[in-house]
Amino acid sequence: MIRSRLYFLGVALTLASCGSPNTPEINMNLKEHQLTSDAKGHYLNQRQAFSPDDQWLVYDNRNDGSQIGLNPSVEMVNIAHGEVKQVYSAPNANAFGPGVGAVAFNPKQNEILFIHGLSNYDATRPYDFTRRTGLAVDLGKNNQLVRKDARDVVPPFTPGALRGGTHAHSYSGDGRWVSFTYNDDVIAELSKTDSSKKDLRNIGVMIDKGPVAVESETAESFGGTMFSVIVSETTESPRPGSDEIEKAYEEGWIGTNGYVKADGSHVSKALAFLGDTRAANGKLVAEVFIVDLDTNLAMADRERPLEGTTTQRPFPPAGVRQRRVTYTTDQKNPGVQGPRQWLRCLPDGSLIFFPMKDDNGFVQVHAVSPNGGDTRQITHNGFSLDTSFSISADGKYLAYGYSQDVYLTNIQTGETSKVSLVRSYDSTDLENINWSNEGYVLAYNRKVVTADGAWYQVFILK
Repeated sequence: MIRSRLYFLGVALTLASCGSPNTPEINMNLKEHQLTSDAKGHYLNQRQAFSPDDQWLVYDNRNDGSQIGLNPSVEMVNIAHGEVKQVYSAPNANAFGPGVGAVAFNPKQNEILFIHGLSNYDATRPYDFTRRTGLAVDLGKNNQLVRKDARDVVPPFTPGALRGGTHAHSYSGDGRWVSFTYNDDVIAELSKTDSSKKDLRNIGVMIDKGPVAVESETAESFGGTMFSVIVSETTESPRPGSDEIEKAYEEGWIGTNGYVKADGSHVSKALAFLGDTRAANGKLVAEVFIVDLDTNLAMADRERPLEGTTTQRPFPPAGVRQRRVTYTTDQKNPGVQGPRQWLRCLPDGSLIFFPMKDDNGFVQVHAVSPNGGDTRQITHNGFSLDTSFSISADGKYLAYGYSQDVYLTNIQTGETSKVSLVRSYDSTDLENINWSNEGYVLAYNRKVVTADGAWYQVFILK
């Protein structure tokens, strides 16, 4: 029933038009449905919040997006009747950890994956960027816990294991691989005594090559069910005007099944991400980069070990090289900028989407081919979007927020419609807009203000 109603929404959007692309005029007076209401946080991930059958939404219980370290639990809610189930609760949680959050559904099976801090947390070792891992719950096997990535911080390090913390996990379209952002604990510790070393964020993937064991398991070093590698390369001091970067972050899978190169060949798996470059004048500029992953990710280059060394971060596999696809330094407002946004792509992988200011200074959605070339401006609004955006499963629509309202833009025509929501409550902080896996169902967070406080709640559009 929900899908049939929202299919009508999709048809209506294709027939509606705005009087001007800068002043959206369509007010459809659609109703939203509040799924949660209890006095605690219900914080959706910024992607993959829907179960594979679109019947459940999974979330953590943060009431502040920055406070994963204080959150102990994960729940999910049924979108048809509002039933809430607790999926996981960390034992002995306190102000120092372990820290749980940013939970995603596998698009192909009944499994969820989220950040989990290390088990030996205390006042001297609290939850931190370098002290976390990916923990999965197999909902089809009585909520069996599965540790995905291995960790080994004692030399000699283990290929396939990392030495730090994984974050913002995202399943590939086939549900078999996982991408993540990463901070290295070994280098972070070294940076305290060596000023030439910095804890630089990078991008990695877990692949289904089989489990990884470490020699001696402790709370700091342990095995995992997947083989992990870092696929980006950063440097402490990028050369101005070069393609070198000092940070790799906000990655997204390119296409459901990769993309097609300019020569017609197919890349089965690839990631797009942001890289912080230095312009010729030394200014920091975020640009779009990609890495193609259709190679043997377990193979290392000579003298560039996958597991890193005591003085070097883990290296990308042999044959994996990052490639820059946007060059915006000559524009009036260069670089990717706006609300925090993990990169999104069309299902066929032909376009990568990102936020960037137009010549008038408004943050709009832009796109570029993974093969490079000119960027294309998708939205043409007289305002800056103030939330992250999401792309419908059929690749037709963008959904995003501005001033507590949801907006939808037809990607092909650029036509924008404001979804005017009649709300009988006070709310702030529209966030985490997710399209369903099929059809036109939108889910998102609002912080609802009550007499007892303001709490993130989960909503869907009907």
